[in-house]
Amino acid sequence: MNPIAAHDFKLPITNEEYLKKFILLAFGVKVPDVQVCPNHSTPWRAFCDSYFCRSPVSVWKASRGFGGKSFLLALLGLTEAITLKADVNILGGSGEQANRVHEYMRRFWDYRGAPKNLLASDPSRRETSLTWGNSIRTLMASQASVRGPHPQKLRVDENDEVDIAILDAALGQPMGKSGIEAQTTLSSTHQYADGTMTEVLRRAREKGWAVHEWCWRESLEPHGWLLASEVERKRLEVTAAMWAVEYDLQEPSPESRAIQPQAVAAMFRKELGEYDGYDGEYIEAESPVVVCQKCSHEVEIDNAPEDGCCRECNGVMEAAKYATGADWARKRDWTVIVTARIDVTPKRIVAFERMNRRPWPAMIGRLDARLQRYPNSRAAHDATGLGDVVSGYLTSGAKGVVMVGRARSDMLTNYIGSVERGEYVSPLIRFMESEHRYASVDDVYGSGHLPDTIAATAILDSISARGVFLG
Repeated sequence: MNPIAAHDFKLPITNEEYLKKFILLAFGVKVPDVQVCPNHSTPWRAFCDSYFCRSPVSVWKASRGFGGKSFLLALLGLTEAITLKADVNILGGSGEQANRVHEYMRRFWDYRGAPKNLLASDPSRRETSLTWGNSIRTLMASQASVRGPHPQKLRVDENDEVDIAILDAALGQPMGKSGIEAQTTLSSTHQYADGTMTEVLRRAREKGWAVHEWCWRESLEPHGWLLASEVERKRLEVTAAMWAVEYDLQEPSPESRAIQPQAVAAMFRKELGEYDGYDGEYIEAESPVVVCQKCSHEVEIDNAPEDGCCRECNGVMEAAKYATGADWARKRDWTVIVTARIDVTPKRIVAFERMNRRPWPAMIGRLDARLQRYPNSRAAHDATGLGDVVSGYLTSGAKGVVMVGRARSDMLTNYIGSVERGEYVSPLIRFMESEHRYASVDDVYGSGHLPDTIAATAILDSISARGVFLG
């Protein structure tokens, strides 16, 4: 096969089928595209989402060695440089990782169909120039390396090995220009419970970044490039714990987690509903209800009988009991308002909202609106350091709670104990679940940042068994 010349393919590539054909012709690669595990993606879906900029930031979480992450990132960067005429920076989590990605790229140029006529410099160098005038740079994980030019594409390999400060500096690199969109792809095995990948996944949930997860099964022959014999050989070489985390993609060791992971998993249940919990998204998983005090029949409060009598047994109907906790955004935090129904076992999270920093009347107005919606509710908010700021705007009479010292510690301990005893269930609100799952002991009791959803729900928990109802 003759090398591909610039006139042999049509630019830009606008659909997946043509992209697939180009990669096969130019580099002899067929990227796996068969989903095997529930909730997993595939390498091809991940590749296409990054190439076509379907999310400004994409996160790839895949098996160590078997996921083909470095290979795929090298293929992605090279394809973008050739077909999009993009400048591409590839950052490795270590010098060895950067060299591995660079070596994959060099080998792609050796394929008989590679468009070598587009090379303007030696591809064995760390910076490869193309005749389009763009370049591909392989960077080391250092502050000096990541502070420089602004390419359109940043591809980070094994970001769990990159110091978060260096990654944050690198994230400032991508900048769209010449009609080429900026896009960042962060790829890694998730190895450390409180490492950079944990933070990346937290940000992905918070900001709505695309997350593509696949294990060795999505890379396995016959649909993929991985030999079954290699899988069995590696399974015998590594410990069971390493295999579970780095190959089967189970959660990293939770020794420093504030809440037992199995308790978090038991609390957040898909069957109760699935939500993202984006900024400004009001979630009402259960409407407020009235309950017959005689036969326990329930009716949504909007449809409650006007005479207050149960249509089933003529008993008296009263509003169900709720508790609401609010944690306020100050500088970088979120305002989070959580409501639970507390006259049932286990208690159920029924409403949730988070929002970025807004004027105090707007934020406090959301708490007042919640308490009007769930009238028979105990309510409290974090009044730490606020003086009379909140009380001056509140119309509902919610109680102010000062979270300092021993009282703060006891409140958080009691709430975490309630979660670990199974006393709460909630819809799967991804932002809230993520904060609960990844919160460290230092975040809750030390110098770290207390997750806002934990603060709000701990306040709710502290008043759920005592206090005066507002309704």
